[in-house]
Amino acid sequence: MKSTPARRTPPRASLALASAVFVAVGVGPTSAARAPLPVPAGAVATAADPGALPGPSQDSVQAPLAATLVAVAPSSGAVAALARMSLPQRVGQLFMVGTPATLLSVDVVHAVQVDHVGNVMLTGRSTGGVAATAKVSARLQKLVSVRTTAGVPLFVGTDQEGGLVQVLRGPGFSNIPAALTQGSWSAASVRSYAKKWGLQLAAAGVNVDLAPVLDTVPGPAAVNPPIGRFKREYGFTPALVSSRGGAFAAGLSLAGVDPAIKHFPGLGRVTVNTDVSAGVTDHVTVRHDPYLAPFAAAVRAGAPFVMMSTAIYAKIDAARPAAFSPAVIGTILRGDLNFRGVVISDDLGNARQVAAWTPGARAVAFLRAGGDMVLTVNGALLQPMYAAVLARAKADPAFRAQVDASALRVLVAKQDRGLIPPAHAVGQPPIPASAGQQQLPDVPARLEQPMGVPGS
Repeated sequence: MKSTPARRTPPRASLALASAVFVAVGVGPTSAARAPLPVPAGAVATAADPGALPGPSQDSVQAPLAATLVAVAPSSGAVAALARMSLPQRVGQLFMVGTPATLLSVDVVHAVQVDHVGNVMLTGRSTGGVAATAKVSARLQKLVSVRTTAGVPLFVGTDQEGGLVQVLRGPGFSNIPAALTQGSWSAASVRSYAKKWGLQLAAAGVNVDLAPVLDTVPGPAAVNPPIGRFKREYGFTPALVSSRGGAFAAGLSLAGVDPAIKHFPGLGRVTVNTDVSAGVTDHVTVRHDPYLAPFAAAVRAGAPFVMMSTAIYAKIDAARPAAFSPAVIGTILRGDLNFRGVVISDDLGNARQVAAWTPGARAVAFLRAGGDMVLTVNGALLQPMYAAVLARAKADPAFRAQVDASALRVLVAKQDRGLIPPAHAVGQPPIPASAGQQQLPDVPARLEQPMGVPGS
């Protein structure tokens, strides 16, 4: 339909073009022949469970790309863009930096123009509406040039879950109810409304929504500050969360917006919030946990982004947060679930959970564990993060190979979303502000925004 922005290529099509390159570096499209492992009900970790130990280092499974980029997949715009990028530009693709939703901060302008950052998140709260947000997005995209990002457009993301977590409001934006309310609707209704909300984002120049939340809270009486307190869960069973959260993701995709499912491997059973506390630990989740089912279903459906939790999962890797854990990212997400898209971190800037690490150490640890895109809502922390990653890539060939592989994953996601045409790296025109809106009734509930609500 004309009202739905279409990708330049079919979903995941460019992955096939670059499959030989991906095989060399340990990434690639989800294979029907290698389905994610089943999630057995009631599975319990044991001392012999390899999921309780750190998985193989990404350093040992990835190889340099330089000799194979163009030769293997010359028709892939993502591969061609990577081949044309300098190392600093490749590193820039591995960051998403926050800026207030109402303006371009000095930090974000510096991030794109000097540090070649390729992804931006609109943060805080805006009541300016679609037209005002579209102007901010357009100004961000004007920072793109051959010198800054090798001409590759930005992913512009935000948090538009609904309820108390809705960054963008005002004329043209619906008042989105909380996920728990959405979970009481049919899956078809959730998908239809999510498509409507996605079209609003697309009209505002936003092409990534850091949603839906696929964490399962075990019940309404559970003490769960990050998710349950704000009704961010779609229900109290993995089956309901899979159905309604998956429908939300599908609706966004139909509207031309990439969903980022979160917070792997789940924040529904922690009793403290990683945003404001340190040492947050999940003592329940195991490698083949039933509560991983919503994530597994979304991966099978083709989720382009998975956001990592920064909680510690004591029965999987008690030594480090999930975002820094090769066991969680490599063994479970990449291995068991066979995810081949972009792994993005939860906020590594302001989160108290990771404050014990320097900003640079946070970024390097996440990428070394197998992550692809570092999210910092605090733009002032980008420079030390970027500098640490660039320095490590210059000094360590194995880490440089990881940078190349992660940059390619990000560029493939951009090609799949239509930001990079398949045969060359010239960005397509942005979706116009007049993109058709579905004629569904708005949800009437007006939700006020208190202080101290969660971000990503």
